[in-house]
Amino acid sequence: MVMVQNALLCADGVGKRFGAHSVLGSVDLAVEEREVVCIIGPSGSGKTTLLRCLALLEAPSAGRVMMDGITVASAEPDAKIRRSAKSVRAEIGMVFQHFNLWPHMTVLENLIEAPVRVRGLPRRDAIARADKLLEKVGLAERRDAYPTRLSGGQQQRVAIARALCMSPKVLLFDEPTSALDPELRREVLAVMRGLAEEGMTMVVVTHEMGFARRVASRVVFMDAGEIVEQASPGDFFTAPKTERAGRFLAQLED
Repeated sequence: MVMVQNALLCADGVGKRFGAHSVLGSVDLAVEEREVVCIIGPSGSGKTTLLRCLALLEAPSAGRVMMDGITVASAEPDAKIRRSAKSVRAEIGMVFQHFNLWPHMTVLENLIEAPVRVRGLPRRDAIARADKLLEKVGLAERRDAYPTRLSGGQQQRVAIARALCMSPKVLLFDEPTSALDPELRREVLAVMRGLAEEGMTMVVVTHEMGFARRVASRVVFMDAGEIVEQASPGDFFTAPKTERAGRFLAQLED
C-alpha cells in the first residue's frame, strides 16, 4: 500500500494488462502538491501507461488511483468511484506527445472549448483566461491562427496553455518534447520550467535528462512495468542505488 496521507495524486498497487500482456505490475506512486516528478526509463517500461492511468484515460486492471485521498479509479469501480472520477477529471490536465489540438479550431477556440463546455465558464471569462495564458507561453499574437500554421514547439505550448485553461491541480506530460527538434524543445522546456518555479504540480514522462536533473523534485525510474528506484535528482544521477538504473545511466553517456 502506498502512503497517501499527503498525496494529491497517487497510484496504489496499480496494475494494467492488455489481454494476456502485463504492462504494469503493481505500481505505488504518490505525488504531493507542488512536486515535479519525472518518470524515466527505457522504452516499453510502462511509463506512458502509468501516466494514462493517473490521467483516468486507462482503467487499472488492479489497484486504484486516488486524488486528494479519494478513490477515482479501480479495476471494478462502483457508482461512487465513477461519480468521484467525473468530479475530479477536470482537475487533471494532460499534455500529449503529439499535441492533440483540434485542427479545425483556432488557437483561442482550442483553449476556451473545455472551460466553457466542461467548467461552465462564461465565454468572456474563458477568453480572458486564454489570453492571459497565451501571453504566459509567448503566443499571444497567434490566438487567431490555426494549429497547422504553427511550428511543433508552438503547438505544444498551445497544448500546455489549453491544459492550464482548465485550472487543473496537476499537469501530466507524456514525452512533451520527443516530437520536436532541439530548438523547439528548448521553447517547451522553458515553459515547463516556469510552471515548476510557480509551484505547479507536475508528473512528466520524459527522456530529457537535463530537465529531470535541474527541475525535478524526484526522479522515478521504471523498467518492465515496475518502479525500480526513485530518489532526488542529485542522488539518482550521481549515485543510483540499483544496478539496473546504473546501466541505464551508463548507456546515456555512451
